[in-house]
Amino acid sequence: MMSGLRKILYVEDDVDIQMIARLSLETVGGYDLMLCDSGAEALTQAAGYGPDLLLLDMMLPDMDGPETLSRLRADAQLSSVPAVFLTARTDAWLGPAWRDQGVIGVLRKPFDPMTLPEQVGALWAEWCSQ
Repeated sequence: MMSGLRKILYVEDDVDIQMIARLSLETVGGYDLMLCDSGAEALTQAAGYGPDLLLLDMMLPDMDGPETLSRLRADAQLSSVPAVFLTARTDAWLGPAWRDQGVIGVLRKPFDPMTLPEQVGALWAEWCSQ
């Protein structure tokens, strides 16, 4: 686990992926993980949890990942929390507009549960070194 990164809020609607991510990030990575299954749930839970990192599925049923992120950014406590998109969309890329929103990376699904914590930690370390 990277220094300073402890609490991850993960917004994911697929229960199977939630279970794999929990095992990966908590058991393998040692992170404290809060799972939300919708953008709406994230909006009600995130500020009280105080995440160090937002991990967002790009495609969610109620509002997509980018909209969820935009609405989370409206909360002063969450306005500068770095974010990572975890997505199966192959056309998702990290452009200047995402960087301006505090997105520090895009990770692909399906992910390897054994290396996901390392990938998240590497993005965090890169962000911290800037």
